[in-house]
Amino acid sequence: MDRIVKDGHVAVLYSPGFGAGWYSWNTEYPQLLFDPVVVTHLLSEDELPLDNLVPYLEGKYPEVYTGGLRQLTIEWVPEGTQFRVHEYDGSERVILDSEEKWFMA
Repeated sequence: MDRIVKDGHVAVLYSPGFGAGWYSWNTEYPQLLFDPVVVTHLLSEDELPLDNLVPYLEGKYPEVYTGGLRQLTIEWVPEGTQFRVHEYDGSERVILDSEEKWFMA
């Protein structure tokens, strides 16, 4: 899976705003978490409108839902770290495996 790595951290895309998630509304496309074109666009200093990405996204990911696009954020996760995307009412957050407390029955 293509991704952008900087200083040993991987760019992970998520949408923290309420209403529509990014990955949680597109779980059939896990590569949306790392898409280098989207990451590069967000990191660009040109401040191009995010709506410019819609034709690219719709061409690469058939039936993609782009509702979470406007609130897209990058979380830099240490390379090799397990994580998950937690969603509540459309608001997503990245949770690292080290932040979870697991119990055994």
